[in-house]
Amino acid sequence: MDSTDDLARLARDLRSAIGRHARAGAFGAPGGATARASLPVVTAVEAPVVSIEDAPAPRTRLTLAEVRAELGDCKRCKLHSTRTKLVFGVGAEDAPLMFVGEAPGADEDRLGEPFVGRAGELLDKMIEAMGWTRETVYIANILKSRPPGNRNPEPDEVAACFPFLERQIEAIAPRVIVALGRPASNGLLANTAPISALRGRFHDRRGVRVMPTFHPAFLLRTPERKRDAWSDLKLVMAELDRLGIAAPRPRSA
Repeated sequence: MDSTDDLARLARDLRSAIGRHARAGAFGAPGGATARASLPVVTAVEAPVVSIEDAPAPRTRLTLAEVRAELGDCKRCKLHSTRTKLVFGVGAEDAPLMFVGEAPGADEDRLGEPFVGRAGELLDKMIEAMGWTRETVYIANILKSRPPGNRNPEPDEVAACFPFLERQIEAIAPRVIVALGRPASNGLLANTAPISALRGRFHDRRGVRVMPTFHPAFLLRTPERKRDAWSDLKLVMAELDRLGIAAPRPRSA
């Protein structure tokens, strides 16, 4: 390649090669601009503006008196046509300990107060053995009206009544709830487990400790299970102690 012709030919070949690479984007785009990979165009999406007026209002915590007033002469389910008296609840409005049963019986329907029959007498003894009284705890049922013949509550009846129990719990703000029997335990814990699988240990319900145990009416029929129920209540007493809540009266051993 020492001839002029050979050098000119080499120059032409180089210029031709550079031109091909430039068109392919290997060295640079025409005009000296740097070739760039094709990038997707990202369009900014604005978040929807939510007005304070559009946000749901926080639920107001009612007093027990307000809950009772809202319940009124309740006719939200068919039980209103067969009940004698509406059974709301009884006890201290700020009780740290609450007992919840299933539904009023004949005596409760007649007097308008929960747990006043034979089962109520046994419940009172259980409460007193724990160092409390009917006046210093709060007692309520899931249903506020008695099902005819003490039959099991039907789903529509529970659905109509349960929100008022929820508001009672909110108003009282108990630290511990004792659920009496399977229906009350299932309702409070939103499950279908048998009482034998639930009792003997605490369950959490929105930060409230729930202890399921046997219903006093069951204990009257099956007195040999009273020892188990007392064992459950001893766990409740220990939990109240742990929370720094003293019983107002001396306890049974």
